[in-house]
Amino acid sequence: MASSFTTAAVPLKCLQPRPSTRVVAPSAVSLRARTPPAFSVGKKPARTCVRASAVPEPESSLGDLAAEAAELAELQRLQEENEKLLAAVAAKQVEAEPQAEVQEEAPEQAPPPPVQESTNGASSTRMKRPPEPQGPEGWIPRNDGTDVVQYDWHLENYEGHLRHRWGIYSSIKEHIDNVEGGIENFALGYEKMGFTKQEDGTIVYREWAPGAQNACLIGDFQDWDRMQGVPLSRNEFGVWSCTLPAGTIPHGSRVKIHLQGADGEWIDKIPAWIKFAVQAPDEIPYHGIYYDPPASEKYEFKHPKPKRPYAPRIYEGHVGMSSTEPKVNSYLEFAEDVLPRIKKLGYNTVQLMAIQEHAFYGSFGYHVTNFFAVSSRSGTPEEFKMLVDKAHEMGIRVIIDIVHSHASSNANDGINMFDGTNGMYFHGSEKGYHRMWDSRCFDYGQWEVMRFLLSNVSWWLKEYNLDGFRFDGVTSMMYHHHGLGMSFTGNYDEYLGMATDVDACVYLMLANDLAKKIDPECITIAEDVSGMPTLCRPVSEGGMGFDYRLAMALPDLWQKLLGGEMLHGATFSGGVSDECWDMGNITFTLHNRRYDEKTIAYAESHDQSIVGSKTIAFWLMDQEMYWNMTKTVPFTPVIARGLALHKMIRMLTFALGGDGYLNFMGNEFGHPEWIDFPREDRFDGTQGILIPGNGNSYDKCRRMFDLADRDDLWYRELGNFDRLMHELDDEWMVLANPFQYISRKDNGDKMIVFEKGPLVFVFNFHTGDSYFDYRVGCLYPGEYVMVGSSDEAEYGGFSNAIKNPEQVFHAQDFEHDGRPRSFQIYAPCRTVTVYGPKNFDKDVWASMAWSCY
Repeated sequence: MASSFTTAAVPLKCLQPRPSTRVVAPSAVSLRARTPPAFSVGKKPARTCVRASAVPEPESSLGDLAAEAAELAELQRLQEENEKLLAAVAAKQVEAEPQAEVQEEAPEQAPPPPVQESTNGASSTRMKRPPEPQGPEGWIPRNDGTDVVQYDWHLENYEGHLRHRWGIYSSIKEHIDNVEGGIENFALGYEKMGFTKQEDGTIVYREWAPGAQNACLIGDFQDWDRMQGVPLSRNEFGVWSCTLPAGTIPHGSRVKIHLQGADGEWIDKIPAWIKFAVQAPDEIPYHGIYYDPPASEKYEFKHPKPKRPYAPRIYEGHVGMSSTEPKVNSYLEFAEDVLPRIKKLGYNTVQLMAIQEHAFYGSFGYHVTNFFAVSSRSGTPEEFKMLVDKAHEMGIRVIIDIVHSHASSNANDGINMFDGTNGMYFHGSEKGYHRMWDSRCFDYGQWEVMRFLLSNVSWWLKEYNLDGFRFDGVTSMMYHHHGLGMSFTGNYDEYLGMATDVDACVYLMLANDLAKKIDPECITIAEDVSGMPTLCRPVSEGGMGFDYRLAMALPDLWQKLLGGEMLHGATFSGGVSDECWDMGNITFTLHNRRYDEKTIAYAESHDQSIVGSKTIAFWLMDQEMYWNMTKTVPFTPVIARGLALHKMIRMLTFALGGDGYLNFMGNEFGHPEWIDFPREDRFDGTQGILIPGNGNSYDKCRRMFDLADRDDLWYRELGNFDRLMHELDDEWMVLANPFQYISRKDNGDKMIVFEKGPLVFVFNFHTGDSYFDYRVGCLYPGEYVMVGSSDEAEYGGFSNAIKNPEQVFHAQDFEHDGRPRSFQIYAPCRTVTVYGPKNFDKDVWASMAWSCY
């Protein structure tokens, strides 16, 4: 969902673990890559740790430590921690190893090392984490929600909050186990609630509506006679139910529940657990559909799920607007026409928006009205299953946007005011309204609300064989203020304090715990702009359990440089002049992320594509895209600059910005213009103004994929370059590679040079200067060859730097930019080139890379 929050980069010092003075056994040398880094920014008392496998004599070790740290204010607390640690080890009868001497802070023992300046004054170093990071040696699990502290020492002051959160989570989990038979059983609410068909064919309908006074079932099956509706009886928990003979309600019949609310008024509502809902032609309201197709019409999955990739390369798509024609596209057409494009580009995951039913098309699917129903605009549940299965056949995983952060305020078609009360699924007070989104906020602490939402997670994973979710609006969930008006500074008081909605955080822990129990290989991604710590750490450690978070600061960076607020220089077409781009600020923003919390990088998403904003391509080339993207006219300066920077921005974001990558459909080839959903003129009563519509036009609510198919337009070349990025990742594991070293960020030359794995990436952002015999540092010895260049003709370049397997670059034992070796290249202006070892030995590389930790 488009964010209304102000993004502030978390200070880098907040992203690294705390330094420690350790008792290290001789055997620990080989484990350097698994210990946290020394912390050089600011001075804090060194914490003393004792490895469980190397326990010293209690008297001598504690005496030495006490003498050594006599001047430190924290000594007493640290001594007590060590005594408890030793006692715990002794109790477990762990055999002690010979005592090792105490070593002071040692930067070489920690991944990733802190940022360092090299001799040219324009370089920085950042080592990414190992693929399977571990906490400090000797850390004994506490199992109280504070094990996340081992990765982030700033959390020490918030252990009370973490224990409180863990206590609520553990209590709910225990109650679910005792009362409901476990969280997976608890999350099978759809097998009890709504319409369920019994073995003898009878139909049972159940609905939770605690505020209702009376209720009956109506629909096509009884001609909508509200006076003769099937009466429902209520139990002590506020659940209304009835049983109907087999065959009473035919498949495809429209149904609703007619109930008398708490205020005495009678209302018609779509059942909250409905599996399908439709809007009939020329009608405004939606109707629930009794969905029970015969066996011959049910789709059976034929293909297994693809294995979880090392790094997700995500194609963000919207089925409805995926047609080249101005219409609502279908699931079957998407599977037939769009999935092959995604496969050809090299993406391994498709993230589908707007799958949960939403009455308002223009909401982009974020104002959900029917949580268990697929959007009927694009087809039936069986057709959506066919799409998922087709993707799996192609080796593409499918995740959807799941919206549990809020619900539509639409009381006619959705679950708002379901039983006539202001609460029920939501907070009944002002807390239950999101003033920015005009929507309702769930009461995550309520038992039946948890059942409803957790069952929704289970339903989509099991019924539609999905591979995971992107959780929308997580920032709004985690804070009572919903992030509105907040400029998050990185101060941990902003994250873990009275503003935190602990119930929502606990729900996210439960949801991620459930998802991993159902499918251990599923992925969950959090849309969070705040930088909440622990968000992407396992639930077992006290984290919230997400696999990835979106790097939401990255599109903000590019938007500000290209057309937003001014940064360190004069404006250029509303943005920052190319000559004033700060290489240091760009690289810092790209790699400024939390230690051991994975990130999905993206230069732009649907948020930047909607009306009122601009895509990167449109910021760069604007109206010239209408006239000068054809190859029948000479390159104009605007088009030449636009094509070059479009490729460089995407490659830089891809290679340096995170552990996965996301692109919104069409943006890979620089789709022109913007997205504008069909809409009529409307009067906004809150502002007292008329907001003009677009005549209900679908012209701007489609994707013109045919532009990328035409040989006479430059869009094809941009699409080709996007495919190159995925090919590099397939061959060299760029995204998931744990080794990352930025050796140059030179504002004078406008150069950025870094290594990602064994590859060397060279970006020349200069507007006019190209460099001959430009020396770049590297780690791997031997010969290098160019493996990628944005200047290739097939990518819309000038062919000044092209791949040639016969052209070899020899890495000399000549230190440069803090690297032990270097080689010389030609670096054309506004070009990215990538170099890889000609004869690559993975074992040699691994030993060299780990030795740098």
